[in-house]
Amino acid sequence: MTRLPSRDLRRDLYAATAAALLFATAALVGTAIERRDGTLFVNWPPLLADWGPHTGPGTAAAIVVAVAVVAYGPPLAARLPWRGLLLTVWGAGMAWTFSLALVDGWQRGIARRLTTRYEYLQVIDRFHDIPATLRDFTDHILIGSPDQWPAHIAGHPPAATLTFVYLDRIGLGGGAWAGVWCIVVGATAALAILVTVRTLADEKLARRAAPFLVLAPGAVWLGTSADGWFAAVAAWAVALLALAVTGHGPRWTGLASGLLFGLTVYLSYGLTLYVVIAAAVLFLGSERLRPLLFAVAGFLVVPIVFTALGFYWWEAYDLLVTRYNQGAGGTRPQSYWVWANLACQVLVVGLATAAGLRRTGVALLMRRESTAGFRLAVLVGAALLALLVADLSGMSKAETERIWLPFALWLLPSCAFLTGPRGWLAVQAVLALLVNHLLWTGW
Repeated sequence: MTRLPSRDLRRDLYAATAAALLFATAALVGTAIERRDGTLFVNWPPLLADWGPHTGPGTAAAIVVAVAVVAYGPPLAARLPWRGLLLTVWGAGMAWTFSLALVDGWQRGIARRLTTRYEYLQVIDRFHDIPATLRDFTDHILIGSPDQWPAHIAGHPPAATLTFVYLDRIGLGGGAWAGVWCIVVGATAALAILVTVRTLADEKLARRAAPFLVLAPGAVWLGTSADGWFAAVAAWAVALLALAVTGHGPRWTGLASGLLFGLTVYLSYGLTLYVVIAAAVLFLGSERLRPLLFAVAGFLVVPIVFTALGFYWWEAYDLLVTRYNQGAGGTRPQSYWVWANLACQVLVVGLATAAGLRRTGVALLMRRESTAGFRLAVLVGAALLALLVADLSGMSKAETERIWLPFALWLLPSCAFLTGPRGWLAVQAVLALLVNHLLWTGW
């Protein structure tokens, strides 16, 4: 006699199927729009990608990592010592991201990614006098301005570019080192998320989430992208804030959290929406005033330094809005992208996360505020809310498979609610492998 799936599992499968249908609809509608009037400016809607089945040196390694995590991830996550688990997650996450990047080959997958005409390494030589460059930074944002910045430099505060300037100055110049930096540091975002979940919810849920953070489908875009670096900085800001306000960390954690939050908003304008996640941390944390004051003091440091050097964040952001509308962003139809952006996230977070978000919603509706499940649901819900606000802003039309990585990674812990983790992990791995081997992704 065939055993039917449980009611909860059936509902999880319905949620995953709905997510898959959302992506399929976005692909079909987007293709029709692009063929009709060419206003989407992407070759494989809703992703910025090109069709091109291929294999590469990372193919075998990616399959081996996926099989190992599916087979051994859940039991290892349950029994490893906590610090050993974090190190294992970091190592396995790096292996997953490197292997996926190497499917496209060393040059295309890693070494050249951050050297294209849109990227940060194109302007390293223009920062030989950093204070002078910061004073004049806004003069080059608009299209048509003298020596206008390439798209990614104009689209971010200068701390993003300064990351690679300083790497170059310490002898780690060039695309290869930049790519390795983004992957190695970006992989620590998973550790920060686990620390936060353990601190604000409980360790059991953090351990259940760990394998899903390793096999994140978003690793396709984390390697190699500066947004991986941004995600790590922002995630550690949240983790340190959680430790500070719950009294689980040293006294310096509040100040360090504030410093990282300050750096975060000077890496990417959109990451100001991390205030939503920070608010959830404060809601879930204790009523400790001193760590919060230290965090505020730390936060002010980076803005004060940049302002003193002549870069004015609000002025630059106002010019960026104009620049955005001068380019493809001003032409791309919000009526399509407002929901197609969400369809992109199906491939970034995977079908398992769609099912996990369904269970997150149930945990929130039950309102058992003293339970670890409710607390995890609040944290995940805050990340989802921040992502939705970014979507409605109209400043994120396309390329959100990369741009929203710092928010999307926080949705993955929702998979801790799922039963049968090996099956869901296999779904995540297969999805990432298919995307990486069937499409040439880029930006």
